[in-house]
Amino acid sequence: MQERSSVGDLANRLRQELNRYSPGGKLPSSRALVDRYRVSPVTVTRALAQLAAEGLVVTRPGAGAFRAEHRTTAPPGGDTSWQEVTLSADAAAEPVPRTVDASGVLASLAAPPPGVVEFNGGYLHPSLQPERAMGAALSRAGRRPGAWSRPPMEGLPELREWFARGIGGTVGAAEVLVTAGGQSGLTTALRALAPPGAPVLVESPTYPGMLAIARAAGLRPVPVPVDPDGVKPELLADAFRATGARVFVCQPLFQNPTGAVLAPARRGEVLRIARAAGAFVIEDDFVRRLVHADAGPLPRPLAAEDQDGVVVHVGSLTKATSPSFRVSALAARGPVLERLRAIQVVDTFFVPRPLQEAALELVGSPAWPRHLRTVSAELKARRDAMTAALRLSLPELALPHVPFGGYHLWARLPDGTDESALVAAALRAGVAVAPGRPYFSAEPPAAHLRLSFAAVAGTEEIAEGVRRLRTAYDEVGT
Repeated sequence: MQERSSVGDLANRLRQELNRYSPGGKLPSSRALVDRYRVSPVTVTRALAQLAAEGLVVTRPGAGAFRAEHRTTAPPGGDTSWQEVTLSADAAAEPVPRTVDASGVLASLAAPPPGVVEFNGGYLHPSLQPERAMGAALSRAGRRPGAWSRPPMEGLPELREWFARGIGGTVGAAEVLVTAGGQSGLTTALRALAPPGAPVLVESPTYPGMLAIARAAGLRPVPVPVDPDGVKPELLADAFRATGARVFVCQPLFQNPTGAVLAPARRGEVLRIARAAGAFVIEDDFVRRLVHADAGPLPRPLAAEDQDGVVVHVGSLTKATSPSFRVSALAARGPVLERLRAIQVVDTFFVPRPLQEAALELVGSPAWPRHLRTVSAELKARRDAMTAALRLSLPELALPHVPFGGYHLWARLPDGTDESALVAAALRAGVAVAPGRPYFSAEPPAAHLRLSFAAVAGTEEIAEGVRRLRTAYDEVGT
């Protein structure tokens, strides 16, 4: 972390001093920069590389670094207005027009401006990521024999076996495909299981990224309400009968955004109802490794209890590591596995072998269980800090369920609250929050906020973020 900060600081200082050199002029040598700024040679090299990537300097091996020549003015763009006709012409013939709306996903992916508390984040803060362990794993992976050769299209056998053991039951390595992150796995599953125009049952509320995938594929998301015990089986059965859907997407463990865990009595019911409808259940098991320290034993994945090929399981390493460590798995049994495999091969060929090798190195190292224990304790502390701060400073926000896993709280706003106005006011006050509307595939029953406690630096920042949210709440006059 210190090295990264030093690189950024040096790059900023060099950027400010570039005007002292004429275009094409040579900058001081790396040794001179090391002496002047009292940093390491590695820091100088990385800072110059950053400026080169920005087009501000040009580095020439053996000669040094030079200020880049002035950029020529780009020619005026052409007329692209014709695309409006072309892109919309096909929609009229589609039973359910495809829409690509990334706004709900961007609400948790977009980095807020500097100084803004990140309650909207969907990944672990860098201080919680196993950066050293990942770096060491990637370094070891790069030296493995054949590490840069083409991997099996289904994934490395050892990695498929590791994912299969994590699922449990009778799931074997032959029923697992390695994919490039959970989003990729969900995309493959939905494309494999539902034709354009078909209905797909989804939890309500649910993950906006999945809704975006479905709509981009021309599918019609149909909501099935969730309570603190997960999806309601009787409503699921009604939805299958009413729509004729053949796919249900669910998150049985620490559901996003509610944090609900599918109750034991409902697990078998969900599988039975889907089987009777001749339907698949896509199980998005996205945060199994983000369990909190005070949680009891976790229920097994639904896939471990499925003997009839009802469940298509999606599991990922990304949430427990880094947004850039995009390694996940699809697991299924029966003829559907070949369809999943074919779609993945057409879309992406395979997950890069060095990343798969790095995943094996990481999960097989002593650092992996230590990391999971550390994250488990930290998430509990942060969840407790945010819950206490909200109840003390913002008692108007209802917390219907405080989860024992995952990385966020789902807060219901008082009736009549202008959700959009509050989100905008919060950003002005210096805290970014995720609005609840994108989590609903139909009209929401109330206004909500999703508040992440994993993307911030620690409990002090959580307290400050809640204080700023209080200011925003008072501003909108709710």
